[in-house]
Amino acid sequence: MSANSKIPEDKHLQSALYGTPKVNPDEQRRYLGTFRERVCLTVSIEELTQDEWTQGFAKEIATEQAEIIFFNGNIDQSKLRPYILTATKSGVNFTIKTNPEYRTNPDNLAIVVASKKAIYVQTVDIAKKHQPDQAGDQSAAPKKKSFWSRLFKS
Repeated sequence: MSANSKIPEDKHLQSALYGTPKVNPDEQRRYLGTFRERVCLTVSIEELTQDEWTQGFAKEIATEQAEIIFFNGNIDQSKLRPYILTATKSGVNFTIKTNPEYRTNPDNLAIVVASKKAIYVQTVDIAKKHQPDQAGDQSAAPKKKSFWSRLFKS
């Protein structure tokens, strides 16, 4: 009997020994367990640590395409807290993924908003779809005119 004959050829036996084979495992690792064609929004760890994106995130999860949210649970929970609260208030289901295969490098993803079926959204990066929140920027608010300037219309 040769060494090659010891490898099981039955698919059921292989699945029992080695687990169910994954389709596109690198893609699933990148998008926190889902496929790229289901993704409608991503936030990288670098984007999450540099800016606040809760307004763009809230707009995106209000769409009918946003059916589930995946959070990378291996990063600091204080960074994810506003997004988890927003997801909870909106009623969208979410999952926090803590598997060691989900890395915490700046280019890895912290948040993935996805559909349960293929939707093929071209642009999914939050920085390309939305502007960062203007949390402390007072110049964005319209300035009130004083009583005298309204009276004399200057």
